[in-house]
Parts: sequence; structure tokens; C-alpha cells
Amino acid sequence: MPIGLPAAIALLAQTASATAPAPASTATAAPPAKNADETCRDAMAKLDTREIVICAQKPQGYRLNPDVMMAKRAIRSGGRPTRPGPGGYHDNSRCVVGPEGCPSYGINLIGAALTAGEMASRLAKGQEIGSMFITDPHPSEYQLYQEFKREREAAEAEKKAKAAAKAKAATATATTPAQSDTTPSSPH
Repeated sequence: MPIGLPAAIALLAQTASATAPAPASTATAAPPAKNADETCRDAMAKLDTREIVICAQKPQGYRLNPDVMMAKRAIRSGGRPTRPGPGGYHDNSRCVVGPEGCPSYGINLIGAALTAGEMASRLAKGQEIGSMFITDPHPSEYQLYQEFKREREAAEAEKKAKAAAKAKAATATATTPAQSDTTPSSPH
């Protein structure tokens, strides 16, 4: 460490304490905090030609769409895991070893004809045929998102309807005058 550095720090500390103003009385209130617009205006007023000042509002938070997060969670969960083993393993060893070889049965022509007939009947009615070829019946992440969004919006609408009904009932009881007892009292 250079020898002059501690001396320079000590000298700066002495000058800072000598030029420091006396502490203000505790009775004075601190000035109110400046908002972002005032701070930006102050920075623009002190603008140096070599400085770049960017004024922008600070974001109020970071929020993910809850419907998207629920859909991702549902896709990732996948249900109960299965253990690989004899139950999940399909033995195709006879296709490789032995005199039998692999049995090939060819194309199921009856099934293909029935599928073509079903396609023609659906097209004649103006229906879609894409659902006939779905091999994985699990919904996609986007379909799950739409479902969760629909459920959330329905729950919010139900909550609003209950609140509106409660408010309507409260205003109805407040606007109806109190029933006065108009029956004459009988002397005893």
C-alpha cells in the first residue's frame, strides 16, 4: 500500500468533518420523498452533454399468468409413475431368435375400409375427421390452459354475481322503510 494513501484518507476525513453542517434539530420534518417524475425532471435539468439519462417507471411487479402455470404443472405431473420391468416390458425376442421369425399379418384391410367409410360419412355431414386420428388422448398444454382459464373466469363470474346479489339485497333492505306498527293498542 502506498505510504501517502493513509495520510490522504485521514486528510479527507478531517476536511469532511470540518465542512459538515451541524445536525439539524430533531423537530424539523424530513422532506417528502420525490416520485419518479420529479427525479427524472431533476436529472434532465442537470443534464450534461456527455450523459445519457433514461427516465422510465419502475415496474410494479412480475406476475405470471396463473392459468399458464397451472397448465404447465398439469403437463409436468403426468400422473403416477410406472416402474419399468416385466409389466411394462414387451418381449419381442422371438422376432430375432428362432426358426419362427416375426409374424407379419399385413395391413388390416377391413379396418381401413371401415375407417374410410366413417370418414366419408363424417365429411358428408360436414363434421371434422381429425379426431379420428388422435393417438394420444391427453390434452395439450394449450388445451389445459384454455380449460383452466375458463374455470377461473367462471369462478370469478360466480363470485361477482354473489357479490352483486348481496349488494342488491343490502340496498333493498336499506331502501324499504321500517314497518311501523299501525295496530291500535288496546287498553287493559
